[in-house]
Amino acid sequence: MAAVVIALALPFVMHLAGTAVRPVALWAVPAFFVAFLVAESLTLAVELRSHTISCSVAEAVLVLSLVEMGGAWTAVACAGAIGAISARDRLPAAKILTNVAMTVVQVGVAVLLLQHLPVGAISDPLTWLSYLTAVIPATAVGTLIIVGAIIVTQGNPGRAMLAGLFVPVLVVYPISVVIGLVAALVLDRTAWAWLLLLPVLLILGLLYRRFARVTREGETLHRVYEFARRVEQVGSDEDGTRRIVEAVKELLNADRVALWLPPYLDEGPRLVVAADDGRSWYDGPSDPDDLIRRRATDGSVDGPVLVSLARATEAEAAALARRGAADLLAAPVATAAGEPGYLEICDRRSDVVSFVDGDRAALDSMLTHVNAAIRQQQLLTQIRYDADHDRLTGLPNRQRLAVEIDQLLAADPVAGRAGLILAALDNYTEVTDTLGHAASDELLLVTAGLLREHAPPQALVARMEGEQFAVLLPGLSLAATERAARRLREATSTRARVAGLDLEVTLSIGVAAAPVHGTDAGTLMQRADVALLAGSGSSGVASYHPVLDQQSLRRLQLGTELELAMAEGQISVVFQPIIDARTSDIVSVETLVRWAHPRYGAIAPDDFIHLAEQIGRIGLLTDHVLDLALARCRKWLDQDIALCVAVNLSARCLTEPDLVDRVRRALRRHGVPGELLTLELTEGSVVDDSVRSSTVLADLHALGLRLSMDDFGTGYSSLSQLRQLPIDEVKIDKSFVLGMSTSQGESFIARSIIELAHNLGLRVVAEGVEDELTRNLLAEMGCDKLQGFLVSRPLPDERLESWILARTGVRSAAPGAPHRRLFVRT
Repeated sequence: MAAVVIALALPFVMHLAGTAVRPVALWAVPAFFVAFLVAESLTLAVELRSHTISCSVAEAVLVLSLVEMGGAWTAVACAGAIGAISARDRLPAAKILTNVAMTVVQVGVAVLLLQHLPVGAISDPLTWLSYLTAVIPATAVGTLIIVGAIIVTQGNPGRAMLAGLFVPVLVVYPISVVIGLVAALVLDRTAWAWLLLLPVLLILGLLYRRFARVTREGETLHRVYEFARRVEQVGSDEDGTRRIVEAVKELLNADRVALWLPPYLDEGPRLVVAADDGRSWYDGPSDPDDLIRRRATDGSVDGPVLVSLARATEAEAAALARRGAADLLAAPVATAAGEPGYLEICDRRSDVVSFVDGDRAALDSMLTHVNAAIRQQQLLTQIRYDADHDRLTGLPNRQRLAVEIDQLLAADPVAGRAGLILAALDNYTEVTDTLGHAASDELLLVTAGLLREHAPPQALVARMEGEQFAVLLPGLSLAATERAARRLREATSTRARVAGLDLEVTLSIGVAAAPVHGTDAGTLMQRADVALLAGSGSSGVASYHPVLDQQSLRRLQLGTELELAMAEGQISVVFQPIIDARTSDIVSVETLVRWAHPRYGAIAPDDFIHLAEQIGRIGLLTDHVLDLALARCRKWLDQDIALCVAVNLSARCLTEPDLVDRVRRALRRHGVPGELLTLELTEGSVVDDSVRSSTVLADLHALGLRLSMDDFGTGYSSLSQLRQLPIDEVKIDKSFVLGMSTSQGESFIARSIIELAHNLGLRVVAEGVEDELTRNLLAEMGCDKLQGFLVSRPLPDERLESWILARTGVRSAAPGAPHRRLFVRT
């Protein structure tokens, strides 16, 4: 560009040098040089991208100079002033030469036109018109050259901007020429007119400077308004943030703008850069220890910070140097993350104008809109985040998991593999019913933390509904997923402090894998859910198999038919006698539930009892069994026979707040005294902290009934723990009893349990007695009661009556007892 302008100026230099040089006074050239310096300092700078067009009152001095000194000396004085100003502003050498060459072109055009126009005495109006006709086109030539250069290098600037550029040519420059002609006319009368002209010209210059400032402020206000309009239309995505940064850059005509935003929700910190050179990152704005960023965001400065290399301290100069900038505006940005963001603007693209206090004010006005836009973006981000994440744990939810699965499998439809683990908390319902939702929420948070900690690094952990979680394992086969599921269950099986209690955390897990079990999210999650149902009823971990679909349908149907089955008598009970080990008296019968389904036949108790627990019907099932047991007990009482009935109580029943009242009403309804009822409790339910901390066991015991710990020895309790509980007896698990006749170890365990229980004042029942040798061993050890096939199998009501008639005798009532007793005849 410089070469073109210089080449364009050379003919005018030759033309001016060839014209007659008018003799002038020695003071004239220096005086007009100074006049041009002053006039060019009173400028109105119009920025057009990286170019700046300066409108000044120099046309008035130009007219005076042409009148007094002619073209050659005018070119020397004006070009010298322009060169001095450009050097003062530290412009590049090429830019200085360009400015000087353009000045020569403008003066040359004016002189060339005046040579072809009638120029007479300055008092002649025709002369005034000639100077207007010559100077106005001459000044317009400079604007045309710059606009042409912009079109070549940066494209069409647009009609509105072009119109703004030529307004000074049509309005400001003619007024300046007229002022110059008036000054020349007055000076032509007397040289003393300078004494009158200088104050007038000074005032006009100051007014012009004020006009320039007002014009720039008006332009800034317009740009702020335009910025606000543009920012209101941005979206909430990464592109929307970039458009905000681009709008700031355009408003302040900056070379580079950077916006740093702190982490928010699941997004990390972001640095968005808009720069003319296309860079997406540079050193400084993302550094929390950076001097300028710290000063702008620590609240010690009111409003934006302006740092200029010309007035910078050594530390500020170093901060500017790391950015490669000479001027910088910096300001904090309000965000929803709590930590402020940071916005900085580096260097004006203009080679003349730099940042001033007015730009600080403009940026301050913009920050209101930037803050609002950022907050709106983060609000929309929050809405989208909430739609994809669980509010309690912050984990992705089912919807997000489905998207992740589909994206993962779509990325490689042929060879893509993924494992899906679906895990459910085993004791979630009991914790909710006993301790409330706050405690169960705390348990969910603990579980989420355990899964995050122990899941593989590449896994995606998600929260499904209720007590369920999911773990997506990209790239894993079915076998690898099964191994990962077992490791995960083992790692997360622990005790956790929840609501001030130590609660057991155990998971049931279902496993499915793609592509073997499905190639889309819906299928994979449905089959993992089917596997979870199987896992919660078995060893804790189960993989999907097509046969489980029928089982799931069966479980669904059983769940819907459970209450009807009780009403229609499909669900009944059988009784297994328990005898005194020394006297063979029948001391009680254990009541066991059975379901004879019209379509599926006999359903295993574990299947439908666990199902009743899952669907919240275990209380109804327990009440049904308790009614049948107490009705049988009432029949024996009517026959003057005292025979205790034992009913198994689920761990979940102990968490039901109305359990004690329901048992009390059942005893009254059937007219059975409390001492003829035994409630058998699992070892895990008795030693659970939530049960131990409640009064439910004491309240049940206060009804006069007995409490028995079933399957003792298979859990984690110790007999010393039982000292703190109102337990009357323990039942040795049959796994120890069955091996007593062949294993000394099992006999030792049984003997130890019996001795310790007796020391604590507890009676002992041995389950699984199937031969005389085991019976004799237990009797020798001092076991109180025996139960097993050696005595009798579980029998329905009518067969139990036949068994009693065939196998038992009747003893008279014991001293102080109101009813007779049954005993097994040998």
